[in-house]
Amino acid sequence: MLAAGRAAKLLLVSAMALIPLGCQSGPPAADLPAAELVLTNGKIYTVDDDIPWASAIAIGNGRIQSVGDDDAVAARIGAATTVVDLGGRLVLPSFGDAHVHPVFGGLSFAHCSLHDGTSVEDYLATVADCIEETPGNNSVVFGVGWGPGLFPPDGIPHKSLLDEIAPDRPVILRSTGGHSIWLNSKALELAGIDDDTPDPPNGRIDRDPETGEAIGGLQEAAMDLVAAQIPAPTARHLQDAIVYTVEHFNRLGITNWLDAGVEVLADGSSPTIDAYRTVLEDGRLTMNVTVSLKWENDRGNEQIDTLIAAAERAREAGIRTDSVKFYLDGVLVQRTAAVLHPYMGTAYDYGELQIPPDQLADAVATLDARGFQIYVHALGDRAVRRALDAIEASQRKGAKADPRHVIAHLSLIDPADQPRFAQLNVAANFQPLWACNHAYMRLTAEQVGEVRMRHTYPANSILRAGGRLAYGADWPVASANPFEGLEVAVSRREPGMPDANPLYEHEGVSLEQAIRGYTIEVARVTDLVEETGSLAAGKSADLIVVDQDIFSVPTHEISKTSVLLTLFRGRTVHGDLAQL
Repeated sequence: MLAAGRAAKLLLVSAMALIPLGCQSGPPAADLPAAELVLTNGKIYTVDDDIPWASAIAIGNGRIQSVGDDDAVAARIGAATTVVDLGGRLVLPSFGDAHVHPVFGGLSFAHCSLHDGTSVEDYLATVADCIEETPGNNSVVFGVGWGPGLFPPDGIPHKSLLDEIAPDRPVILRSTGGHSIWLNSKALELAGIDDDTPDPPNGRIDRDPETGEAIGGLQEAAMDLVAAQIPAPTARHLQDAIVYTVEHFNRLGITNWLDAGVEVLADGSSPTIDAYRTVLEDGRLTMNVTVSLKWENDRGNEQIDTLIAAAERAREAGIRTDSVKFYLDGVLVQRTAAVLHPYMGTAYDYGELQIPPDQLADAVATLDARGFQIYVHALGDRAVRRALDAIEASQRKGAKADPRHVIAHLSLIDPADQPRFAQLNVAANFQPLWACNHAYMRLTAEQVGEVRMRHTYPANSILRAGGRLAYGADWPVASANPFEGLEVAVSRREPGMPDANPLYEHEGVSLEQAIRGYTIEVARVTDLVEETGSLAAGKSADLIVVDQDIFSVPTHEISKTSVLLTLFRGRTVHGDLAQL
């Protein structure tokens, strides 16, 4: 009877909470405008140093009016205020993602998607289904989403696997990370690639080490050899991809992202930015968006004026584009990342820098002086060092230490370079889900050896040296779910696996530090720290309500957390206030 009575009381309170209180609470104080919405009786972690914890929050005109205890915020309740009793639920600032590929990801799931596969057999079964569903006896079957970790020892699949199921249809499959393509023999023939085709600059055609035969793998710039055979997306495809990703991310509690690498054509136009503009004008861009324009490695510094002009046109359309992304190297398993010491089993294979250091330094200095964010893809420790060198050289020429500058991925960081992130005020963009002992990480260890593996994703070392972490999933390479990322950032174990062997457990961070990496630090690198990333009076009402208290559950259960409600600028973009 006692339990039933409590349940009835909770139902009654919940029902009453959604009714405008009218004379129940009286008018707000004369100098305080009434809130449109008040959330009360919650556990609110604000990520604000002045008031880190609160129980109530008042919202009006899309902004936070006040945060504090229930009694203090009650002064905002007026006749038309909607009051919601949270019943003790946890509230957080909505998340950010400092490294995402929204269009590539959205398009990936629209094609032959291999993302759900967990074995080579799964991939082949999916491709076989796609062949059946793709009309035309000679048309290309294009898919995305295979993971190199399932192809030991070097992450390179063989054309013969696809030839068995598709001897007569060209099949082109891009990896999850977008750095590799897997072809069957028919696709190689269609693209005109044979055993004598030379490797292009900054690219590699994978070959049998004994015979020199092209085996069906293309790395980095070599992927351009088959680009003409991949169906080009239409403007509508691009718009739909953005909307798909916005809705997916809103469900995960994300309302701020950095699109890490959008192409600009030689004439300064960008179909992707045009798609963003259309989605924004249609009111479907329920997300703060910053676009980082892609530096084309084969065009050199003559493209700077084009990038500046493209950014200006995009800003006029309401799209933030004051950022340029440099792809400085590749990935470790396929040995295209630039490393300080040779890969295991070799004497001279250091990988390659895709941009000469002098050219990188000149470009960084020029763009830095024009107020652009410098965003660098760097996985190997040599690439990380050269990226830091370029930013340091720009500062020596008089540039300010810009807290928006980012180096992304950081699979290996030499100990000598770890303090430089703090010294240069550069954000370290890790992908937390990668920092555990999954299959791809095990292949990485085979390529770089045990000694260097101690320096993989050294998140806590960066923090201890005074640096900053700004997290991002690199979706669709990995899950965009921040709660999975939070769990791995803290535990260094795969989500939901408390007994798994951690990946250098001492590099785990606290939950509070990890949350900052997903909120306020993403806001900092997107230049929105005064607007979002924490819950404080005057900021945008960007927040989430979740179904469990991640501060109280065991670490291995953080990844099970679900977002019940996402507010962006005070508007519900996921969930339902009435269902809280």
